[in-house]
Amino acid sequence: MENQFFDIVQKLKLEHELLRGNFGLEKENVRVNEFGELALTPHPAVFGNKLTHPFITTDFSESQIEMITPMFHTLEECFNFLENIHHIITLELKEEYLWPQSNPPMLPEEEQIPIAKYENSIKGKEAEQYREKLAAGYGKKKQMISGIHYNFSLQEEFLNKIYKEADTNKTYKQFKNDIYLQISRHILQYRWLLIYLFGASPGVHTSYNKECIEIMEKLDQESSYFQYASSFRNGVCGYRNEGELIVSYRTVDEYVSDIKKLIKNGKLQSAKEYYSPVRLKSNNNSDLLTSLESEGIEYLELRILDLNPFLNIGVDLETLYFVHLFILFGLYKKEVNKNEHSQMTSLINHELAASLGRKQNLMLFKTVQEVVSIHKWGIEILDEMLTFVSKLGIRKDYFQQIIYDAKHKFNHPEKGTSSLILEGIREKSFIQFHMEKAKQYLNKSKTKSYNLLGYEDMELSTQILLKDAIKKGIHFEILDRNDNFILLKNGSKKEYIKQATKTSLDSYSTIQVMGNKLVTKKVLNEQGIHVPMGQHYLTKDEALSNYLYFKKMEIVTKPKSTNFGLGISILRGDYSQASFERSVELAFQYDDSILIEQFINGKEYRFFVIQDEVVGILHRVPANVTGNGQSNIQKLVEEKNKNPLRGKGYRTPLEKIKLSENEEMFLRGQGLNFQSIPKMGEIVYLRENSNISTGGDSIDFTDVIHSSYKNVAVSAAQTVGASICGVDMIIKDDYSQYVEENYSIIELNFNPAIHIHCYPFKGENRKLGEKILEALRF
Repeated sequence: MENQFFDIVQKLKLEHELLRGNFGLEKENVRVNEFGELALTPHPAVFGNKLTHPFITTDFSESQIEMITPMFHTLEECFNFLENIHHIITLELKEEYLWPQSNPPMLPEEEQIPIAKYENSIKGKEAEQYREKLAAGYGKKKQMISGIHYNFSLQEEFLNKIYKEADTNKTYKQFKNDIYLQISRHILQYRWLLIYLFGASPGVHTSYNKECIEIMEKLDQESSYFQYASSFRNGVCGYRNEGELIVSYRTVDEYVSDIKKLIKNGKLQSAKEYYSPVRLKSNNNSDLLTSLESEGIEYLELRILDLNPFLNIGVDLETLYFVHLFILFGLYKKEVNKNEHSQMTSLINHELAASLGRKQNLMLFKTVQEVVSIHKWGIEILDEMLTFVSKLGIRKDYFQQIIYDAKHKFNHPEKGTSSLILEGIREKSFIQFHMEKAKQYLNKSKTKSYNLLGYEDMELSTQILLKDAIKKGIHFEILDRNDNFILLKNGSKKEYIKQATKTSLDSYSTIQVMGNKLVTKKVLNEQGIHVPMGQHYLTKDEALSNYLYFKKMEIVTKPKSTNFGLGISILRGDYSQASFERSVELAFQYDDSILIEQFINGKEYRFFVIQDEVVGILHRVPANVTGNGQSNIQKLVEEKNKNPLRGKGYRTPLEKIKLSENEEMFLRGQGLNFQSIPKMGEIVYLRENSNISTGGDSIDFTDVIHSSYKNVAVSAAQTVGASICGVDMIIKDDYSQYVEENYSIIELNFNPAIHIHCYPFKGENRKLGEKILEALRF
């Protein structure tokens, strides 16, 4: 199989398709309190139904969160999604942390560990009963060990291309089964290599099972270890079946038959209790064995990776790529003992690597008769992988570096992950070492709180909505990335959404009314809602001819139908005819007609209305800098723009301040220019309009604005029939009480950004993504 497979790959020039496939990850973490004790609180309700949630559920215990990614075609997409789930969970925990180690934290007595509880349904009761039996068979403490499962399959289209070129009399199902069985046998035979390289659980807290602690040595006052262990989790006291269960991987029929015998003999409750380092999987896991027989192997599940406490989510992309190369290498490498039913040699090597992996000159069984140093054999295999990568010819430098890093761990075993963890524990203690990591990773999640990894090219408001969809367990599909067009799916329910707030809740006519500032003003005015006085102009000449009429007035010139503050100019004081003419020209650049309105003194606030409720209010401060007595305005802007919250294209909470013609005109009106040096503490505004899109700052006022103004905002949205609406309101004086003439609505927005309310410059996250999903009945 191996030579023919890669000959065909090279013949058809399909090397790049080897990097694509179907990748999925599952990761468990237990929740702990600030003292490193197992959290005994229920699974957080914010994540909804733990039985049906596709991404966030529980494993054995209420205290053990399981994260599940969908299947992706690239490892990058899969890794990013797992990291997104991890960040979402971390930030939602209240006074709790995700324990960053596979081995459990400080555990209470056995009976106090809470088994996961589910809804009162047949499926829920079955899940609880299964866990009760696991608790009786293995003990609750062993079930608290966590890890990472790596799910993989080759793409069907790719396999079909290989099959059509292959010299075989087998059916496609048999051909595909043979490929996955060969990979499985390779993983089982050489799994010691993965345990050595990625073992990251050398010690365990003394609150673990007494019978294990008694045969271990003291690591510190609160933990124990096997002196040379690299992976406690994969060792004799770790997460494994009772007794050595031998299952054939020669054919699917033999695999299924052996597992059925183990179930019949009472060794297993079901196929899912078979804790092999690699399992054959079907897409119908409710009846796995029958499905494997009828449909064949759909994908493989690798269950050997520890959580790495040195990595914020427990794994990194390089580790995942090494595993992928290791899988492909299993198809390339000539297979030895293909028909050997006994797996005892591989099991012994597994045990040796897990329990004695850090021992100098550890010997493994290359065959039943031949022993070899783990370091010598490891280097030998990695050199073969380097040859394989060279022949593969894709991403050569990157893959070679991953293998060089692995060789470094064999050449310098003291730099292996487990050795470094032991150093940290000895220095700080088992609990303190891991809790410092947990708190460090919480802070890292906070710095990434507004981005959705893998989707940073999309508008931030869309990223927020997608993030909240993940939290609620809603599947999504990106229909058009450039247009921020997405599809949300939950069972049979579907919603098509553009730019986070353009939804089925609002009609086309409502959006058209709000998009036309002239029509909006007329509709609001007819309902007795205050709007600025002004004129509508269809031609530039007509507008320019009215300079003398507006000369003594403070005015706003703006396009009739633009958004995001584009083309808007504010003229105050003794402005010149040239300034007036330029403001008209700017407005006409964005539309074929414009409005010139009276400027309303006061502060501008954005009211966000969802279905007759104000869910957020922001005061938007115009783009500004604060002087230090030394730097000019241009330099101050450059420094302020270095804030990581500021970016371009609505992909960050705040936009960078621009130094364009508009800013230059406004500064000129103050007798300033970009080279002017403001005094220490002096605030200089670069814009009159306060749009966040032009570099303004956002300050949350939701809880302090008088309720009467909220009623006005709701009335304005109702007037145009809007379910989701941004109401821009000027409040002239005190916002704490209502005065009939104290406000004016200057604009309604049919596509209001939600990110400015979720990540204000100052104030509380109003979680508008969640509120939109609720309005859509998800």
